Amino acid sequence: MSLFEKKLSDLKSQEPQGYWGERILSQLEYANQLFKMNKHEDLSLLEATVSFLVDKVIEEGTITKGTALEAEKYIHKLSPIAKEYKMICASHAHIDMNWMWPWDETVAVTIETFRTMLDLMKEYSEFKFSQSQASIYQIVEEYAPLMLAEIKERVKEGRWEVTASHWVEADKNMPNGESLSRHLLYTKRYLSNLLEIDPQTLNIDFEPDTFGHSVNVPEILSNGNVKYYYHCRGYEGHHLYRWYAPSGSSVTVYREPVWYNAEIDPSMALYVPEFCQSHNIDTMLKVYGVGDHGGGPTRRDIERIIDMNTWPVFPQIQFGTFGEFFTLVEKISGQLPKVEGELNFIFTGCYTSQSRIKMANRVAEATLNEAETFCTLSTLTDHSDYPKNSFEKAWRNVLFNQFHDIIPGSGIVDTREYAMGLFQNTMAIANTNKSLALRQIASQIDTSELVTAHESIADSVSEGAGVGFGIKEFKNMRAERGRGKTRIFQFFNSSATARQEVVEVTVWDWKGNTKAIVFKDGTGNITDHQLLDEGFNQYWGHDYIRVLVKVHVPACGYSTYVMSEREYGTQLEYPEQPRVDQVDQFVLENDLIKVTFHTKNATIVSLINKSTGEEFIDPNRPAGVFRFIEEDNKKGMTAWWVGRYMNVRELHQSVKIKLLSNRSNNLREGIQYEMEFENSSLKVEVTLDHGKARLDYHVECDWHEIGKQGTCIPQLNFYVPIAYNCHSYRYDVPAGSIDRGELDMDVPGNGWMLGVNEQGDKNSVMILTDSKYGFRGQDHSMSVTLIRSSFDPDPYPEQGIHRFKLAVGIVSSQSNKDLIEYAYHYNHSLNVISDVAHKGTQPLSKSFVELLEGSVAISAVKIAEDDKNKLILRLYETDGAQTSATLYFPNKSVDSVSLVNVNEERQERNSKPLVQKNHVTVAIHPYQLMTLCIEFKNS
Repeated sequence: MSLFEKKLSDLKSQEPQGYWGERILSQLEYANQLFKMNKHEDLSLLEATVSFLVDKVIEEGTITKGTALEAEKYIHKLSPIAKEYKMICASHAHIDMNWMWPWDETVAVTIETFRTMLDLMKEYSEFKFSQSQASIYQIVEEYAPLMLAEIKERVKEGRWEVTASHWVEADKNMPNGESLSRHLLYTKRYLSNLLEIDPQTLNIDFEPDTFGHSVNVPEILSNGNVKYYYHCRGYEGHHLYRWYAPSGSSVTVYREPVWYNAEIDPSMALYVPEFCQSHNIDTMLKVYGVGDHGGGPTRRDIERIIDMNTWPVFPQIQFGTFGEFFTLVEKISGQLPKVEGELNFIFTGCYTSQSRIKMANRVAEATLNEAETFCTLSTLTDHSDYPKNSFEKAWRNVLFNQFHDIIPGSGIVDTREYAMGLFQNTMAIANTNKSLALRQIASQIDTSELVTAHESIADSVSEGAGVGFGIKEFKNMRAERGRGKTRIFQFFNSSATARQEVVEVTVWDWKGNTKAIVFKDGTGNITDHQLLDEGFNQYWGHDYIRVLVKVHVPACGYSTYVMSEREYGTQLEYPEQPRVDQVDQFVLENDLIKVTFHTKNATIVSLINKSTGEEFIDPNRPAGVFRFIEEDNKKGMTAWWVGRYMNVRELHQSVKIKLLSNRSNNLREGIQYEMEFENSSLKVEVTLDHGKARLDYHVECDWHEIGKQGTCIPQLNFYVPIAYNCHSYRYDVPAGSIDRGELDMDVPGNGWMLGVNEQGDKNSVMILTDSKYGFRGQDHSMSVTLIRSSFDPDPYPEQGIHRFKLAVGIVSSQSNKDLIEYAYHYNHSLNVISDVAHKGTQPLSKSFVELLEGSVAISAVKIAEDDKNKLILRLYETDGAQTSATLYFPNKSVDSVSLVNVNEERQERNSKPLVQKNHVTVAIHPYQLMTLCIEFKNS
């Protein structure tokens, strides 16, 4: 520290400084920063000035106005140099959606904040204000519509900047790629109409508080014509840089150097010289305004900006917008440092806290995907209405819940309750429209020849049985439509690849001989089935049987199967009672794998690939283990942070285990086990289906663990050590996947993780989940965090019964396309409905669209927003390879195909899709996101 800096520091330490003291001392500090940046050589001038001030303070006891003005004369010649730099002050109000308060308070915060901003704009003609989040503008439209006219006027003046390109300031790790695309689609459409602005001006993604940023965010943003990104957390490198996705797409990023909730203070100017010099620019951005509970800039902030701009040895300080700043940055974009990869991790506890909200997000995304797909197929088949507005409403609910304090579970009880209410509304829309579409498609299928026998149905009670059955498990409506002994079922596949799977069917009030059941496909071929159980459902008031059926369903289509009673004749049945005692063994085996469980504790002690003989479980480290973990809570903020593991205990101590079935000709084998621990209990059913190298875990946990300050954060965990060498782990992320090394911390995945076998030609083990996002890979093992009892801000977030599914599978392919498809099938089971015999124009089995080739995944099948005769297909390349994707439409003749972005705006590209009758082939670059708009002939 120089003598000048020491004297300046001594002066600053004297309280109170008062306005004039703060003014002159701040200018001296700024001049010193200019000196350090070699902008001037007058350190002696600064030393003389500070000596003058020291003498005056000794003489007068403080820095008076006269003293300050006199000192400014000393350094006034530095004013031209000082004014070479500028600071744009962009104001905003950070409004958290339902963070520490309920929805009605969020509404009040929004309305009152905007009223303050509009009043200040009337007073200060230079003042400008910026506001993000489409959901906030919807609040104004719905609850204070008269205010909209004022806001629109300020927008037209250029004084109210709309920085919203997303429905909310969203999490960027847990929403899938389609959700992040829908943020752009619905926000730009909504705000451009509401505020009468050009959607191209909505080119900023303003995410000041988001807890990390996934690797493909730049790809999705640039595809939606978003050029600029503002953030604060998740990265500690450059403040101004170009962020590149694996595809090569990029956005210009400003990482907040100080903080996004800030006041106007003279110290902000001290950062300007270094920032500007290091980035070869003459302007720095200052973001200010009160939040997180809204409020925005204050009168003092505005007055200070006006005043400090008059200080002679200070940067030019002016009101401005984010857009104005990024326009200046555009001029140096070619010089910005290049940053690649994800910008993570921060607040890793948010991948698991408040698990019900996570479940709601995953289920809603999956159900909307299927609902849109089947409604699209229905619309293209018979020109039925496509429920576009209903889907947008449902998506808005999902997008709202992806706010960075809602889906992470870092809110209070009211936060969760409102989110779960939106989830119920979403599922009502998605499930109803999906079921109606399935019924509509089924009504067009000609099933008239499937029922030949005429039996009396006057006493039938089956039709309408089971209304609402399966909804609790988030399945489509499955009310019985059949009657008599011949029942017709349609199975629907939302995937663009054909599937052969075992599907569970519930049949109501079937009065035949269950030992004589036979299932046939539409061509009359018998298919395998297995009776699971039968009885009387007291709640629904009907008899039922549950049957497993092996079905084949074509890509993005359906197939028809018929259940009937075969001629039983005089066939003899032998008793099934065993003649000899067998050693207790808990082994599940099918054509692909053989799994052995410990007879006492139900852990996996062997997992063998039958085709190669390869063993995947180390005998010294059993797998499939549920663990109770006590986390250290010393860091606090327990919803945000996973604490250090203090104690890790396997729960498989006093296990009640039983074998469900293990006959060699069964379609499904399984075991059940139960165990109690602490104040909670687990019920687990593990099943193995024919044709699957995958164990499915169906878990019910009655959880009553409470975290407390000074004790621990209780956690339920699932653990799978593996026998092969593994130092890299693969996870699915929005619109792709990513490999990460070993990390002793939770990391995000959209639903699965893979322990990458270091011998690339060998099989690997994969964990899949239906609702979990927090994974951990290290020491040749994988684990997933299932439940955490964080205790702040919600003291009891997880109490009660949790039902969830996870799976452990052996996968032979290292292809990301195959892994993503495998996981899609796990989370998107085949849909089934019952039907009756009737005339129709459609065949018993049909595919609407099939992906024939190309390393791509399909994330959306929908009708275009502005034309019900056009199909939208969204793809993304999965494996980092230049590829050609070929789509086949078996029953449609393609008229034209155009490339559009996620906003469904036409894009001109050098390479155009190739159309050959009912085939479309398009070239896709590595990791590229692409949207096709397809129009069919005679549509």
